Amino acid sequence: MNGHGAAAPDRDQTRRLPLSSSEGAVQQCRDFSRAALLDWHWLAVEGGEWPDEEQVAVFEDVLLMVSELVTNACLHAPGGPRELRLRWDTVRLRVEVSDASPVPPELRPFADPGQPGGHGLRVVERLARAWGSRPEDGGKAVWLEVPSPLNHR
Repeated sequence: MNGHGAAAPDRDQTRRLPLSSSEGAVQQCRDFSRAALLDWHWLAVEGGEWPDEEQVAVFEDVLLMVSELVTNACLHAPGGPRELRLRWDTVRLRVEVSDASPVPPELRPFADPGQPGGHGLRVVERLARAWGSRPEDGGKAVWLEVPSPLNHR
């Protein structure tokens, strides 16, 4: 048991979702990520209580950041995202979205927050512990990491 009423997950679990097009990719990746986080007990409860606010906030933040990375791949990479990878080692979650573009992402200058577009990586920068990109198979993988919400108690 992990102290939160659920069996602790095995260390270093990885889940992969191959993607073949941009159509529906954002929702597909959010659903895939939500299912993985639930399987990994990110909304663990103690003694029948609801998950605390921090757990819920980090859970929702991860889904938002997955959406942002996948959206960027849909908008800026030929063919859209190739694959979503989630790696969980009970201490941190690493999210990676690979695509066919070798061009690394860059933060856009601060823009009018009332205007649509150009804010996704700013969101990731604020919410993730770390993020970046690396070359992969002629394209790149954009990654982010967040700490476990289960370790703050």
